[in-house]
Amino acid sequence: MQERSSVDDLADQLRQELNRYSPGGKLPSSRALVERFRVSPVTVSRALAQLAAEGLVITRPGAGAFRARPRPAVTSTGDTSWQEVALSADAATEAVPRTVDASGVLASLAAPPPGVVEFNGGYLHPSLQPERAMGAALSRAGRRPGAWSRPPMEGLPELREWFARGIGGAIGAAEVLVAAGGQTALTTALRALAPPGAPVLVESPTYPGMLAIARAAGLRPVPVPVDPDGVKPGLLADAFRASGARVFVCQPLFQNPTGAVLAPERRGEVLRIARDAGAFVVEDDFVRRLVHEDAGPLPRPLAAEDPDGVVVHVGSLTKATSPSFRVSALAARGPVLERLRAIQVVDTFFVPRPLQEAALELVGSPAWPRHLRTVSAELKARRDTMTAALRLRLPELALPHIPFGGYHLWARLPDGTDESALVAAALRAGVAVTPGRPYYSAEPPAAQIRLSFAAVAGTEEIVEGVRRLTAAYDEVRA
Repeated sequence: MQERSSVDDLADQLRQELNRYSPGGKLPSSRALVERFRVSPVTVSRALAQLAAEGLVITRPGAGAFRARPRPAVTSTGDTSWQEVALSADAATEAVPRTVDASGVLASLAAPPPGVVEFNGGYLHPSLQPERAMGAALSRAGRRPGAWSRPPMEGLPELREWFARGIGGAIGAAEVLVAAGGQTALTTALRALAPPGAPVLVESPTYPGMLAIARAAGLRPVPVPVDPDGVKPGLLADAFRASGARVFVCQPLFQNPTGAVLAPERRGEVLRIARDAGAFVVEDDFVRRLVHEDAGPLPRPLAAEDPDGVVVHVGSLTKATSPSFRVSALAARGPVLERLRAIQVVDTFFVPRPLQEAALELVGSPAWPRHLRTVSAELKARRDTMTAALRLRLPELALPHIPFGGYHLWARLPDGTDESALVAAALRAGVAVTPGRPYYSAEPPAAQIRLSFAAVAGTEEIVEGVRRLTAAYDEVRA
């Protein structure tokens, strides 16, 4: 973190001084910059690389860095209006028109402006990420024999075996494919299991990224309500009968956004209902490694209890590491595995081997269990801090379920509260929150917001964020 801050500071200072040099003029040498600013050669190199990426300087090996010449202004004279017709031409013939809309995903991916408390984030704050362990793992991986050669299309055997052991049951390495992150794996699964125009059953509320995948593929999401014990089996059976769907996507563990865990008595029932309907269950097991310190033993993945190949399992390392550590697993049994493999090969060929090797190095190192223990304790502390702060300052917000895993709380707003107005007022007050509307495939039952406690710097920032949210709430309700 200190090195990154030094790089940004040096880049800012050099950026401000560029006007001292004429276009094409040479900047001081790296050695001179090291002595002047009292930073390391690595910091100078990275700062110059940052300015080069912005088009402000040009670096020439052996010669130094030079101020870039300004680019001539380009006046666009083309006419792109024809694209409106081309992009909408297929919609008239599609049973369910494809809708490519990333707004729900961007609500948790977009970085808020500087100084804004990030209650909308979907990943661990950099202080919680195992940056040193990941860097060491990537360094060791890059030196492995064959690390830069083409990997097996299905993934490295050792990594497939590691994922299989984590799933358990009858799942072996041969039933696992290594994929490039959970979002990619879910995309592959839905493309493999449902043709365009088909219905797909989804939890309600559910992860907006999955809804975006379905709609972009021309599928029709059909909502099935959840409560604190997970999806309601009776309503699931009704939805299968009414829609004719052959796919149900669910998050049985620490569901996003409710935090619900599928109750033991419902697990077998969900599998039986899907099997009777001749349907697949796509299990998105996305935060199993973000369990809180005070949680009891976790239930096994549904895939571990499924002898009949009903479950297509998706598990990922991303949430427990970094948004850029995009390594996940797709696991399935039976003929569907070959279809999943074929689609993945067509779409992405394979996950880069250095990243797979780095994943093996990371999960096999002593730093991995230490990291998981640290995150487990920290997430519990953050959850408790946010819960206490909300109950103290905003008792009007209902918290129907306090989860023992994951990274957020799901809050119901009082009747009559304008959800969009509160989200906008919160941002003006200096805290970014996620609106509840994008989590529903149909009309939501109430105004809600999701509050993440993983993407902030620590508990003090959580308390300050709740204070700002309170001010925004008072403004909206005034």
